[in-house]
Amino acid sequence: MSQNQNLRGKINCNLSRRTFLRGVGVTMTLPWLESLSRFGSASAAEAAAPEPAYSDAVKAVRAKVGEQPFQELLVRLRKTNSDIQLKGLKTIRGVPNAGGTFLTGYPYTEFYDWDLYFENLYLSYYGVFPYCYTNLKEFLARQTADGYINRSLNKQRDRQHFKPFLAQLVVLGARQDKDNYDWVKESPTGATVTVPANGSYYNRLKLYIDKWFSYDGDKNGLPTWNSADAAGTDNQWSRAGQLGAFEDEGVDLAAYLVRELQAMAVIAGQIGEKPDEQSFRDHAARVNQLINEVFWDEKQGLYFDRNEKTKQPVPVKSATNFMPLFCGAPSDGQVKRMVKEHLTNENEFWLAYPVASYAKTEPDYYQGSHVLPNGSHECNWRGSTWAPTNYMIFQGLMRYGQIDVARELAGRLFEMAVVKNPMLREYYNAETGEGLGQTNFWGFTALYYVMLLECELKYDASALEGKFRPIIPEELGIKYEA
Repeated sequence: MSQNQNLRGKINCNLSRRTFLRGVGVTMTLPWLESLSRFGSASAAEAAAPEPAYSDAVKAVRAKVGEQPFQELLVRLRKTNSDIQLKGLKTIRGVPNAGGTFLTGYPYTEFYDWDLYFENLYLSYYGVFPYCYTNLKEFLARQTADGYINRSLNKQRDRQHFKPFLAQLVVLGARQDKDNYDWVKESPTGATVTVPANGSYYNRLKLYIDKWFSYDGDKNGLPTWNSADAAGTDNQWSRAGQLGAFEDEGVDLAAYLVRELQAMAVIAGQIGEKPDEQSFRDHAARVNQLINEVFWDEKQGLYFDRNEKTKQPVPVKSATNFMPLFCGAPSDGQVKRMVKEHLTNENEFWLAYPVASYAKTEPDYYQGSHVLPNGSHECNWRGSTWAPTNYMIFQGLMRYGQIDVARELAGRLFEMAVVKNPMLREYYNAETGEGLGQTNFWGFTALYYVMLLECELKYDASALEGKFRPIIPEELGIKYEA
């Protein structure tokens, strides 16, 4: 298929449930298959209710994916909600919490930084916002005097600062909570508060932002990642370096920081800190300017990271190179070049199930997952398809009017998640759609279920301003019931 060809035809829906699932490679017992429709049923009344009068947007999604995958989607949404409620809400020993629970998408008890943001984006489709705050407040409570916040709650890591998503998480929660920002003026309390002198949650957010810009060794306004691991792109060592390298001025890091500064401006404005609001907006604009001045390669039509130590571009084509789409840095002309020459290039990122995390032309590109010395499987970011970067690229395409490309991307990801695999997986083979990583997973990959609907509605759950909508109850009639 050429890069300009429309999304493959809708899936043949004239199949029984058993035939459909068997046809996509499900090899499990039939009693389990037959019980799928009972997973996550919110109530007997909901199960017995007639089909809702669907909007044109839902009808468009249904027509695009086909009847059987659409019905499977409704089952999967309820199953994911059930998994979150039964498995994804956990307590931490010795940590009292007013909400009683912390959110994770993983079967083991660990809580990560950007995972928390994307997990809550999924819950925002239902208007569920309390878990935007539970983990967030605990992370902020543990902040050290210099502003550092460890990127996971349990495992302590060496100088791996919480990725720039905390302020966006505050805004995500407040948009669903009638723009309630009053709590950020309060100070955390309890046994885990390490530095009471840091003061209110708002002041702690400011310190955390300042800490990010302290990782700027050459003082050019662009901080560095600790490593590929700290960037969330575990094994992209050829791009972001080994643990403790602090050499990669990441395109992605700068884009995330623009969004954080924009979110901090929203927060400051809401609580009456007008000088701070303007300062954050000005800083965001400066970093956006630097993204174009430092990272943009006019000859290649793409952004590239910069090695702070060598002062040279990092010549690696990664999905992270598209992150300026998410923060609004590129011009329309730059976007058209990136999309045409790289994103939809079938020899680079636009594989069967895009967006590949590394271009296929990279020498260390590969699919699958290697076994580590301890017997576990790695998280492969050198070619696999991952939800965090895909979602940000998708919303960036929408914002720049690249609707057809966004719809094609969302459609392929839906096919991969719903048709090719019988359950959510942590990440996927971009060439075959095979699920990889965690098999017991209800985290950020659930975004794939809803991106097509977001596209048809022209809705952006990650927007920092504008009207919020719980689109799944409103459009599909499915509620998240605790």
